[in-house]
Amino acid sequence: MRETYSWTWFIIAGIVIFILGGLHMTAVHMSAILGIFNPAGSDAVAWENVSWRGKNLFFTVTYIFLLAAVLYHGFFGLRTILFELGPSRGGQRFITKFLWCAGIVLFVIGTYAAIAARALGKAL
Repeated sequence: MRETYSWTWFIIAGIVIFILGGLHMTAVHMSAILGIFNPAGSDAVAWENVSWRGKNLFFTVTYIFLLAAVLYHGFFGLRTILFELGPSRGGQRFITKFLWCAGIVLFVIGTYAAIAARALGKAL
């Protein structure tokens, strides 16, 4: 039952990555073609556009959700691959705890970066 629950969240995280990753691709990497989300022209990495996205709460929240989905999806997939190598029960527990700790640390760092970017964008 527990694995089914984790697998369901894995699939949900994949859907979130598809949607928010598509939004990111549209806003940043296809800006020359579409030019949306870039009020200062089509160059997505121009300071004015980066600053505008940094000030926007929508993008801050989107980046945090995307980060959470990518970390869960990636680490659960890695855990699944490592479990196929046949580690002992203790090894499986260690792998799971290690990946959870690494994911939490990376999430905290990434969330701090997104919030700091918003604060910097608002200050400028």
